[in-house]
Amino acid sequence: MSKTETLSMKTNPPLTPLGTLIGRELRNGNVEKPSVSYGQAALAKKGEDYFLINPDCQRISGDPSTSFSVFAIFDGHNGISAAIFAKENLLNNILSAIPQGCDREEWLQTLPRALVAGFVKTDIEFQQKGETSGTTVTFVVIDGWTITVASVGDSRCILDTQSGVVSLLTVDHRLEENVEERERVTASGGEVGRLNIFGGNEVGPLRCWPGGLCLSRSIGDTDVGEFIVPIPHVKQVKLSNTGGRLIIASDGIWDALSSDMAAQCCRGLHAELAAKLVVKEALRSRGLKDDTTCVVVDIIPYGYPVIPSAPKKKQNLLTSLIPGKRFHNSAKNEPNKLSAVGTVEEIFEEGSAMLAERLGKDLAVNSNLGIFRCAVCQADEAPNEGTIFSASSGPMLCLKCRRKKDAMEGKRASVPHHIDDITTLINMVNSN
Repeated sequence: MSKTETLSMKTNPPLTPLGTLIGRELRNGNVEKPSVSYGQAALAKKGEDYFLINPDCQRISGDPSTSFSVFAIFDGHNGISAAIFAKENLLNNILSAIPQGCDREEWLQTLPRALVAGFVKTDIEFQQKGETSGTTVTFVVIDGWTITVASVGDSRCILDTQSGVVSLLTVDHRLEENVEERERVTASGGEVGRLNIFGGNEVGPLRCWPGGLCLSRSIGDTDVGEFIVPIPHVKQVKLSNTGGRLIIASDGIWDALSSDMAAQCCRGLHAELAAKLVVKEALRSRGLKDDTTCVVVDIIPYGYPVIPSAPKKKQNLLTSLIPGKRFHNSAKNEPNKLSAVGTVEEIFEEGSAMLAERLGKDLAVNSNLGIFRCAVCQADEAPNEGTIFSASSGPMLCLKCRRKKDAMEGKRASVPHHIDDITTLINMVNSN
């Protein structure tokens, strides 16, 4: 990480509470939702990239005022099964982790945790199929002016605003560039090294063994260790009423173009044409060496027919803005700074791979009956059905999800802190 990035991290402004932002928006009379325009383009080399575009989701079915949009890219490897499974199931798994009946502010506040639960649940369900493919995921939720991005792997989402500043909303989970992830993988029991060829020479990027995967986080990859985790980095920001543009793309784009190059090459163009131009520019720069997929999303102020054109003088702040205890990305010194104050405000960011830190503590669904809800799979279970719960140490998890958590952290399945009867202990022993 550069000295400039390090200095910027030390001077970060505090995160702004979501309630404060929404209250400020209402007081200023800024209640009109922006419109969303989008375009997609792709070139296939292996045919393992998939994307999801759903601009008409609703928090409350049948109520258009509760609408939100979802855009995602799934870059599969070792086959297409994991990418297809995630495309078909991830959104529902995320929404199932959000309590019913909450208002918009509560929904947005709950969304980061629901994204974590949904990613982990999707991974558990896919691994139960016994297939070995895996996939990166970059998943974007747009609700009004609020953008929430969750990602595992090395697909990427950038934000370009009217000020001309390009912001990176994801963190690359490549072992080659991410020191924190290398340390986490080795601490959890994996080995990190390059491919050895005859004569003892090492070639290629850093990989995790067993399996030889270059990434430290993904969905699927049943044939590698559980230290390759599906827990996403999550970032939530709020735009001002000047709007902005998102470029979501697989690594076929980012291996050829920097974030600044991708943003600059398509400024002022409609989203559909912009996506095609980004793919074309990547192809011109590097050739078709990998699947290359790009989704461009314009968040347009109410009443504007197109995204505002680029400023005459483009600022170029290549500094990093990643708060406090978060994971930091040093890959290729990419720009990470959010746009000038007043244009983008950061609400939330977290990248820890520890479920206890990401999911918090859950309460009983019905404490009189002793029923608890798993924070990951949302199953309601009684303790004598194999549920493990410890209000002092983290979220309530069913036995299956607790075993997944322990495996990701390099631990063996542990005895629960609270066992209401001998049946639970017997179930644990029989399942190991």
